Amino acid sequence: MNFRPLHDRILVRRLEAEEKTAGGIIVPDTAKEKPQEGEVLAVGPGARNESGQLLPLDVKAGDRILFGKWSGTEIRLEGEDLLILKEADVMGVIEGAASTRQAA
Repeated sequence: MNFRPLHDRILVRRLEAEEKTAGGIIVPDTAKEKPQEGEVLAVGPGARNESGQLLPLDVKAGDRILFGKWSGTEIRLEGEDLLILKEADVMGVIEGAASTRQAA
């Protein structure tokens, strides 16, 4: 993918929500909420402070993050629905997510 976010912006792919509840009930597409969890695909170089110094972002490509329900701007890039967020919209990074997903 040839997309590079600018400043403190982050390109995110939403992770799919569960299709079943814990009790085994299948949730139809019309009742699903948009997931608030995603995988960082690309990050910008960072924001500049008042003196012009570049402040790098705390997230990096490959991180799993949580973000607000109404955060960011939805875009379609190369046939895929993605989200562009500012770093301030990120609530946190899920640690150890990559190793858990690879083991499964």
